[in-house]
Amino acid sequence: MRVFTVLGPSQSGKSTLVEGLIGLEEQRAQVLDIAGVAKVSQFGFMGDDWTAVDIAGGAENLSTAGPALAGSDAAVLCVGADPEAAVLAAPYFRLIEEAGVPCFLFVNRVDAAAGRMSEVIASLQVYCRHGIALRQVPIREDGQIVGAVDLISERAWQYREGEPSALVEIPESVASREQEAREHLLEALADFDDGLMEQLIEDKQPLTEDVYHTATSVLQHHDLVPALMGSAEHRHGMLRLMKSLRHEAPGAEVARERLSEGAKPVAVGLLADHVKHLGKTVMIRALGEGVGNGKPLGGKAVGSITGLDAKSPLPELAPGDVGLTMKSDHLKAGEVYGADAAHPLPDWAQAHEPGYRRLIEPAHERDEARLSSALERLSEIDTGIRVEQDAQSGHAVLCGQGPQHFRRLASKLSDGFGIEVTEHHVPPAYRETIRKPVTCHHRHRKQSGGAGQFADVVIDVKPLARGSGVAFDEVVKGGAVPRNYIPAVEAGVRDALTEGPNGFPVVDVSVTLTDGKHHSVDSSDFAFRTAGKNAMKEAMAESGATVLEPIAQVLIHVPSVYAGGLVPTISGMKGQVMGFEGHPTAAGWDVFRAMLPMTALDELTHTLASAARGTAWFTAEFDHYTEVRAEELAKA
Repeated sequence: MRVFTVLGPSQSGKSTLVEGLIGLEEQRAQVLDIAGVAKVSQFGFMGDDWTAVDIAGGAENLSTAGPALAGSDAAVLCVGADPEAAVLAAPYFRLIEEAGVPCFLFVNRVDAAAGRMSEVIASLQVYCRHGIALRQVPIREDGQIVGAVDLISERAWQYREGEPSALVEIPESVASREQEAREHLLEALADFDDGLMEQLIEDKQPLTEDVYHTATSVLQHHDLVPALMGSAEHRHGMLRLMKSLRHEAPGAEVARERLSEGAKPVAVGLLADHVKHLGKTVMIRALGEGVGNGKPLGGKAVGSITGLDAKSPLPELAPGDVGLTMKSDHLKAGEVYGADAAHPLPDWAQAHEPGYRRLIEPAHERDEARLSSALERLSEIDTGIRVEQDAQSGHAVLCGQGPQHFRRLASKLSDGFGIEVTEHHVPPAYRETIRKPVTCHHRHRKQSGGAGQFADVVIDVKPLARGSGVAFDEVVKGGAVPRNYIPAVEAGVRDALTEGPNGFPVVDVSVTLTDGKHHSVDSSDFAFRTAGKNAMKEAMAESGATVLEPIAQVLIHVPSVYAGGLVPTISGMKGQVMGFEGHPTAAGWDVFRAMLPMTALDELTHTLASAARGTAWFTAEFDHYTEVRAEELAKA
């Protein structure tokens, strides 16, 4: 079985493309549909079995694409025939190149193309580190593309509505353009084939079989990206694309070699889902022998394997085959498996750091205990999420790839686990500190029958540099405060620091116990802890507390065409632009560096979605705290 992943921007026609490929032999495919994530289809073509993994469009779904690509023999990048929209393909080019997976570029909807195909390819080339080699040139009539000429076989095909394309003579209007484009293609291929290069230098016409052989080798080594064209809606160009996949895409042994680090893997987890009444299902691809029911995989036995319909039992998977595992909770997407161990996929296949954070709680109290378990299981089937806990409220914080991703997660919690949740913004992690040094004397005395309470403390409190935390020391002399009570004073001080005058934890202060008194009968740990707590509260009130907001160091990965426009955007969010520079390995990308209040990260998520048309993403790491003005605090 051969496997390929179909990627591309939203509305580029990926699903229609897969339907067109399946329909070449008018057969019925076996389909697995993971709503909003991917649609997997298994079908036959010219006697071979194929699996197409159609990843849902949008940058938020790139977390799904990595594992699927890892287990694929090839990728098909589907884009529209619009030079202005080339930037939308940038995230997919970048992922495919990092993966090292052979890629076919399919320019879709050429029947509606207004510009030249060379302009489309040139616009796409900006975002592809490898050369893009146009393998066809269009045939136009009255300004509309009605067919294509294959530059290797030099055969012309005219599109026919609802029927296979017809073989025709190369029109005279296309002949000179075809020859020029063919020369460019041969020169591009000759850069990777010395024999072809010699023939071109000697003005010899290379054999078509030799050119196909070179094209196959170049594709499999991911030296060039071949570009084909057509219209999936009208089933134009489908046969040429499917034949190219059949003749040029490598087999499962290449995918296995690509994922080998030391020991040879026997399987890889591609996708996962939680299905009501079935539990967790993981779609795996066998890369070696020994993948079957009851056999060890990843250190434990596999429960059962079925076809994509989750009904047809498959006792075992031959190398290259794809199936669903059930009752195998130790398996998950995003891992490569040997019989005895599991390893995470390479970094390129990992999801982007989830930057969209929401505090969630169950709509019904009865689901409180079930929610944590459901979130744990959700993280096992979705590699793009992270679950945290809010330190202030104790509620769960669900981190995802963006608003659409979060809506899908909420829907999965409801439909798959029966838990309705409500979402809220995560409260800002404000802190506060003191403005000036103070000395505070506090006496705790209480007498109400029986044993009394007595503790007397004197503390010096002073501010520390940002990021210093909290320091406690004592310089008590003469046993004014017995040593066994000093830990209680420190505990009381730290109790008071959990919530300052403005309601936030207090940081960057130094507290020194300098003096005090005790009573031989009425003093106790409790009394000195109370005295330490009250003394610290009085000191903070006297010193004038100020609120601090967290500042994050943000790295924005953005296509270069949008980088300059982010300068006013960051400034408008009270951020500081640190500069931007071209990405060292990703063509057409910049890394934009900034310091930004963490309270603005949600706004950044939404702004990038519009300002960069959904192509950019960011990582944020806490850097330092800085004083926040009263008016800004009031807005928050």
